[in-house]
Amino acid sequence: MTKARESPVRYRHGVDLGDVSWPEVDATRVVVVPIGSCEQHGPHLPLATDSIIAEALARDLGARRSDCVVAPTVSITASGEHQGFAGTLSIGNDAMYSVVVELVRSADWSHGVVLVNGHGGNAAAVGRAVAHLESEARRVLAWWPRVDGGDPHAGHTETSLMLAVRPDLVRLERAVPGPIPSTSDLVRSGVYALSTSGVLGDPRAASAEHGTELFRRLADDLAHAVDAWLS
Repeated sequence: MTKARESPVRYRHGVDLGDVSWPEVDATRVVVVPIGSCEQHGPHLPLATDSIIAEALARDLGARRSDCVVAPTVSITASGEHQGFAGTLSIGNDAMYSVVVELVRSADWSHGVVLVNGHGGNAAAVGRAVAHLESEARRVLAWWPRVDGGDPHAGHTETSLMLAVRPDLVRLERAVPGPIPSTSDLVRSGVYALSTSGVLGDPRAASAEHGTELFRRLADDLAHAVDAWLS
């Protein structure tokens, strides 16, 4: 049995919306919604990788700001590019668009909504939804993590982040390298046609130290983006 490893990332949890009753909800708060996926992340990472990372970043933001409350994670989203891998679940782009639009509309009682995105495959649906919501004069910010030089999927970047956030779920001994295709090839062919392992990049040298550095950088970027948006 693999011994559980303690996460090197330290962050306090803010208020989780699902843990309180409605009279306890402060309507002046910003609702922070983690958006992830349930999709393959190679043989060494869990299907919930995107959701886990997005939720950790959202909760870090909630701990930094007393005016934020963290909503339950949207964890089954648009993952059609991972079709062919067991375990992957997807609702498609049109449904994802509708989910985001209706979710943000339902939070009209709040001061606004921040979408903390962990899955790049949702970009088209979320972008279209945010444009529509802004045309309705609703307050919404879609934030995306950006890692210069990072690999696309289940490689060094995501594996390092998971080693920092949930090392108990990483099976690094199963990690294998994969290709790094162009975006056009990925969109045209999907992941399985390019990498039967599901890995796009090389996770073998990933480390918790690098993941902790990445997490702190991303958490700071998210906090600064929300500061600018609210000001």
